[in-house]
Amino acid sequence: MELSDFENLREANRLEAKDARGGLPKSMWETYSAFANTEGGTILLGIEEKGDRTLRVVGVGKPETLLDDLWNTINNSQKVSANILVESDVAVREINGKHVITIEVPRADRRAKPVFINNNLLTGTFRRNHAGDYHCRYEEVQSMMRDAASESQDAKIVEARLDELDQDTIRRYRNVYEGKHVGHPWNGLSDEEFLRCIGAAAEEETGTLLPTGAGLLMFGKEWNIVRVFPHYFLDYRQETDPSNRWEDRITSQTGDWSGNLFDFYQRAYNKL
Repeated sequence: MELSDFENLREANRLEAKDARGGLPKSMWETYSAFANTEGGTILLGIEEKGDRTLRVVGVGKPETLLDDLWNTINNSQKVSANILVESDVAVREINGKHVITIEVPRADRRAKPVFINNNLLTGTFRRNHAGDYHCRYEEVQSMMRDAASESQDAKIVEARLDELDQDTIRRYRNVYEGKHVGHPWNGLSDEEFLRCIGAAAEEETGTLLPTGAGLLMFGKEWNIVRVFPHYFLDYRQETDPSNRWEDRITSQTGDWSGNLFDFYQRAYNKL
């Protein structure tokens, strides 16, 4: 993180300041879990957040001692479920003549999630929203555990055929892709090979190319999607007048369009 413009920094979804003059704060590990389970972020040790949300440098007295505590704790499986840091993620910096420790927490690989603390999966798993760390709900923990499987849910082959995907959707997606990736070698591939390259199709043991879960959700037709994902339902509502239920609505079940994720995004985005 660039600290040259320190005066304008504020705590946010990817920045957390901690006053560490008394040692490593216990709340730091909640933030570590939250950053790892969401989008990653930077923890600043030796920085105090004032009442007006501006940050003040207070420094750390013995940075080497804090670093020892940091690495000893993060490698203790009874305290932290996974160490996703490397040496280059942690640094001692100097701001206004005082030592500050920066910890760049990456987003954890899905196979390491959920990252939790205190040896308690249910109460020690956190997520980051805005400038706060929040306990993950049971359903969120379950979702991360499912995605931690050796093969992610959306990469699995599903019971569908490539010719059951919506060809118009694939064509529209490829037009968007080509516009954003001019000259990319995938632009010249057949639809089947293109879908395989982007993870929307995969080969089964017999060598037959079939849609993955992601491919079906993105490019399938609603009647086929719900056959594989029974609870699938997309709903956009435009509500501006409390006296009306809605002024405009898009759902995936009307039958006059594909009902897949890509087409829903295109329709809803234009209205937003």
